[in-house]
Amino acid sequence: TERARQRERDRESARVRDGARERESESARGQERGRAREHAIAQERARERERARGRARGRESAQERARARERERESERARESEQARENASAMRQGRNGARER
Repeated sequence: TERARQRERDRESARVRDGARERESESARGQERGRAREHAIAQERARERERARGRARGRESAQERARARERERESERARESEQARENASAMRQGRNGARER
């Protein structure tokens, strides 16, 4: 009958859809794996560069390193106070907005 044929067609198209979805997720997984591998390689290269730089830095003075650490700490402190200011102003604006409503 016509209905049986229609059901068969529906089943077929569903099968095709499922196959396409399966292939899609398969390729997505493959891409994911490729990205992960590339990321790992890049990290390894970065680590290698760091090690090379470290060997070069071994010749630098301890004073240099201490100064660099101090600079890092300074910038960290600056970032934190900046963040605190932003948070405070955001909170003020939030309260003002609530008051206006």
